[in-house]
This record gives sequence, C-alpha cells and structure tokens, in this order.
Amino acid sequence: MTGDIIISNSQRLESIKRAISIGGAEKLHVLSDFDRTLTKMFVAGEEVPSIISVLRSEGYLTPDYPDKAKELFNYYHAIEIDPSVPHAEKREAMRQWWSRHFDLLIASGLRKKDVERAITSQRLQLRSGVAQFFEFLRERDIPLVIMSSSGLGVESISLYLKRQNLLSDNVYIVSNEFIWDDAGRAIAVREPIIHAFNKEETVLDNFSFYDKVKERKNVLLLGDGSDDVEMITGFNYDNLIKVGFLNKNIEENLQLYREKFDAVITGDGDFDFINDLLIKIILK
Repeated sequence: MTGDIIISNSQRLESIKRAISIGGAEKLHVLSDFDRTLTKMFVAGEEVPSIISVLRSEGYLTPDYPDKAKELFNYYHAIEIDPSVPHAEKREAMRQWWSRHFDLLIASGLRKKDVERAITSQRLQLRSGVAQFFEFLRERDIPLVIMSSSGLGVESISLYLKRQNLLSDNVYIVSNEFIWDDAGRAIAVREPIIHAFNKEETVLDNFSFYDKVKERKNVLLLGDGSDDVEMITGFNYDNLIKVGFLNKNIEENLQLYREKFDAVITGDGDFDFINDLLIKIILK
C-alpha cells in the first residue's frame, strides 16, 4: 500500500461500515470524482493534474494554446488550492476559469481526434488497484457515478475508461460535454458548465440513471478536492462514507481534509484501502 491512511473518527467509521454491510451490495452505490481521484496526480515524478493538462503540455492545438492555457492554470489553480480563499470567491474564480478555458479550446481548434489522442498519453495512469475496484463493482452490479468537472468532459473520460476495458453498464459519467460540428470541431459547451466548486448543483435526479441509484441510499464517496464532498448534496442517503485523496501540500491541508472526510489517503496513494473497505462491508 502506498500513501498513509488517516481515519478521522474510527468509532464513527466502524458504525457506518456496519450499517452499510447490513444493506449489502443491493443498497450501495459509489460516487467518485475522476482526475486525481481515480487517476494518479504524479507520474514519473511529474505532476499530471488532469486529462486536459496533456493538451497543454504535449503540443496539441494551435501553437499559442499551451502558453495561454498554462497562464490560466497558474492563475486560477493557485486560487483553487488555497485553503484561505473563501468558498464563494473560489466558486466565482472557477466559473471564470472554466468559461475562459472552454473559449480558448474552441478558438484553438479543438477536435474530437485531439481528445482521442490525449487519452492515449502515457502520462495518464490509473491509481494502483483502480482496475480491481471497477471489477468488484461490475461483478456485483453496484453503480459507479463519476462526477467530474474535467475540461475535456464526457468524451475523454468514457474513451479513456473504454481504452482501459473498464467502461461497463454500471458506470455513469456526469461531466461537461462539447457540441461538435459535422467536421468534429468543438463549437460550444453544453450548459450548465460543471466546475470544481459547483458540483453540488449537479444533483443526481437530473439524470436518466437516477432510477438506478435512488433506492441505493448507502453511498461511498471518493474525491481529491475538499469540496468534492458536496457531490452528495441533494441525494437522500442513509449512510455515507467519504474518502479523500490528499495528494500534495499535506501538512497545510490535512486538518481540513480530516474535517471533511471519514478517511484521508495521503501522498498520491493507491486504492488498497478502498478495495479492502468494499470487501469488508460487502463480503463480510
């Protein structure tokens, strides 16, 4: 196992595990972020924040795109990860960032084939144990809802998971979605735009798969951002276990993550804890 595991309140966690175990697989669904949660944040010692970062760093699109995208990233990402910035201010900054970056992608000539190329990058890697995690859920028909503010959206995540042989009928993706013209060029983004700080507005009952999860009121929530816990907002759950990945700036953010999550995995860790957790609450 890589990464340290910090349990915020072991007695409370054990109590929730017992309650979920009683309901079994039939009452459980999983709600997860994608970038830096299912995927590694660091590959070969280099930070890979998201699928969209591949476009910026590997020379896609028009020649001026990487510098302009990096300028946006450097400015807005500092706000995103600063624990001293109020939520409302972060929310507005993220709205600006996503809107400006989508405009830049469209102006830079984003095409479907660019998305298809980006997801083949060796810099995009799933955490160790994620494949086993997907298989465990698939075998037991436990829904996995992936809610992501990814800049390349539904297309990139679905293509990436399909390439990894992990896209099965129990997996549902909620993310941004481009509108393409007949030549496969991006011309707009469907509203509303999902970003890192408005996931709580993307309530599950707005989506066609809601019938698959509405009676599964025991939830395992996974995320890497402190505000990923808001993904559950609007869902009438009975029992909830929240696991957070704290990939960097650990000392500065650990207390906040302990307050937000039931368990915190530090150091860009693997999925061993989560897989063991599922085994204990479903098979024992």
